Amino acid sequence: MIALISPAYAEGGAPADAGIFNIVLLVGFVIIFYFLMWRPQAKRAKEHRNLIASLAKGTEVVTSGGILGKVTKVDDNYIVLEVSDEVEMKFQKASVTSVLPKGTLKSI
Repeated sequence: MIALISPAYAEGGAPADAGIFNIVLLVGFVIIFYFLMWRPQAKRAKEHRNLIASLAKGTEVVTSGGILGKVTKVDDNYIVLEVSDEVEMKFQKASVTSVLPKGTLKSI
């Protein structure tokens, strides 16, 4: 095993600036992680919270399951969607993925 260790490292140990390089590398990874993963996810979550807060009666929406409907009632955590004539379904607000423009359901 001793034959595998380089003589330069065996005598003096690791170079003095290796610790600084490791810290700079770690900070670089944290910055990349922040800008590529955490920040965009936080932005999408904020947009979704604003979308859920803006739900009102008469809004046409799409749920995460792909169901289209018009909001007929809004509670604190739930909404009631009219998916067809006289057919209403209850959903959690968080399941709403997008709001459709007015008149979309009539054109389908």
